[in-house]
Amino acid sequence: MAGRFLSLRVSAIAVAISLPFGILFAWILVRCRFLGKTLLDGIIHLPLVLPPVVVGYLLLIAMGRHGPVGRLLYEWFGISFAFSWRGAVLAAAVMSFPLMVRAIRLALESVDIRLEQAARTLGAGRWRVFCTITLPLMLPGIIVGAVLAFARALGSSVPRSPLYLISLGNAYYSICNVYANSNARWRKRRCPPVRYLNSTGACFFNDCRMAGA
Repeated sequence: MAGRFLSLRVSAIAVAISLPFGILFAWILVRCRFLGKTLLDGIIHLPLVLPPVVVGYLLLIAMGRHGPVGRLLYEWFGISFAFSWRGAVLAAAVMSFPLMVRAIRLALESVDIRLEQAARTLGAGRWRVFCTITLPLMLPGIIVGAVLAFARALGSSVPRSPLYLISLGNAYYSICNVYANSNARWRKRRCPPVRYLNSTGACFFNDCRMAGA
């Protein structure tokens, strides 16, 4: 029961944090023209095609205590994302962000820009036009995007989040090593899962431990 409430909490926080950024990036992709717009669109949608473990590994490298971003956050604010509920929120937000942006973008594309232009000619400012005309018209898309993002975050939250998968493998590797070092007979036989971890997964899990240590 506690795990279910934790999953709901992680998903709700992830949606609440990513919603303003989803509206912002949807607005940029629809209303702005700049060099690299297609590249930005592709980067936003990368979590849809990358395996969850790959996304978790990249987040761990960037947001771990020894990562370029995580080190600064830990030194300045004492915030650590690795192997915590904050990391699960971050992973869930990243995994669900493309679905949110896509739904909001489709809603924004359906808004008639002539309504905004008419309001501007009557003296309304950009912020007032957005709050009184654009935002109400795209509200259904925002609701759909939030629902889709919540469902996606719930599906990839604890215990199935990318960072959780990384931590699970890291813990399994550590337990196997400890048990092997304390049991000479078991170390001599080396069961297949441990041989597999030592041959193909050792470098991967060691990188994870170094990034999140």
